Amino acid sequence: MGKRVLTLLEFQVRRHLEKNQEKLAGLYVGNPKRETARPTAELVLAAFKEITLLLIEVKNEVYAHLTALSPLQQRILVSLGFPTTIYTQLGGQSFTPE
Repeated sequence: MGKRVLTLLEFQVRRHLEKNQEKLAGLYVGNPKRETARPTAELVLAAFKEITLLLIEVKNEVYAHLTALSPLQQRILVSLGFPTTIYTQLGGQSFTPE
């Protein structure tokens, strides 16, 4: 099942890049200017490794704080067909812990 998800992710990003005649830069550690139109799923997922979710409890409410998306991460989400709000709406939410 996991391999199918990785294959689908890779296919979707590559298809979007091809359709729009674009390339992604910033996926390769040590060579941030290197561009590719055929990124691997592993490289795409690695672009999100620095995301941090911080939960803060104040007076019995828990607030979520997320690190901001980089321009590369935003482009990846768009290429997957997701609006960036799918991520940004998570920050600042509060909920009562159970």
